[in-house]
Amino acid sequence: MPLSVLDLSPVLSGSDAATALRNTLDLARHAERLGYHRYWLAEHHNMPGIASSATAVLIGHVADVTERMRVGSGGVMLPNHAPLVVAEQFGTLEALHPGRIDLGIGRAPGTDQRTAYALRGPSGLSAEDFPQRLAELVAYFEHDDERPVNAVTAEGNKPPVWLLGSSGFSAQLAGMLGLPFSFAHHFSAENTLPAVQLYRDSFRPSAVLAEPYVMLGAAVTCAETDEQARWIAGPAGLTFLSLRKGRPIPLPTPQEAADYPYTDIDRAFIDDRMASSIVGSPETVRRGLDALLADTDADEIMITTMVHDHEDRKRSYELVADLVKEERHSPERVTMRP
Repeated sequence: MPLSVLDLSPVLSGSDAATALRNTLDLARHAERLGYHRYWLAEHHNMPGIASSATAVLIGHVADVTERMRVGSGGVMLPNHAPLVVAEQFGTLEALHPGRIDLGIGRAPGTDQRTAYALRGPSGLSAEDFPQRLAELVAYFEHDDERPVNAVTAEGNKPPVWLLGSSGFSAQLAGMLGLPFSFAHHFSAENTLPAVQLYRDSFRPSAVLAEPYVMLGAAVTCAETDEQARWIAGPAGLTFLSLRKGRPIPLPTPQEAADYPYTDIDRAFIDDRMASSIVGSPETVRRGLDALLADTDADEIMITTMVHDHEDRKRSYELVADLVKEERHSPERVTMRP
């Protein structure tokens, strides 16, 4: 089973965006050495804890510092962009790094309405015309003499297109179009099984895909012990809580997360929000991944790990990669497929 990485370039408490971006490049090199299959960057805006907002620019830099691993967007939020611009950006990336770029497309703005307005004006506030915008984007990768506008850098440089989602809309559309589908299990776990089933039920073979292909985004934090993993995963809960309260913050330290004056309602929210996260020692994480695969029969898992210390984050990805290597040499285990 391929393992991949979803990176938001977390901006750490007491640090800055420049350090976050350097950490992303370091983690990408590390992930490639560990054998991860692809490395995607997420588009978010106006978030003090996330530095991956200029997603296409960062993808180019990650592709420059790696050699084999696929690199892409997880995803480009299409309501924020003119389809022509996205086609030109990703056609350029594919031309410079042929066979290594993925274009993951999302339907939501990925930000608040005021920021969406600042990105693209009133048209950035609605995703109702998403299928039409998607079709326009895909069309730009082929030249059309009848079309008054063409994307020169995109023509003949089409990367694989993925649809991303956290509900049934994109799942059904991906199935109908015969595209691979990536579901955000890490923040919409209650919709995972219905969306995956809807995608498979809706799937129609296409020129790019003969059978359904499901990738799940999963929040995973792995350390040598369960206690250590829970400690370094603590900041993620406070980050979600701060976002829920409309006051997003840089990723706090474990001590800052532990010292926060939580109310009972705060703790209930965090417990619910973190319930789908897989946090623990290698054996605990193994069981969590086994259960997720048994429930969904996913073809690929994309791991996101939001911890404050960069070395802890690298170590978490290393421990998870070791699990898969062990599975490949353990024929008696069948749930994690090679």
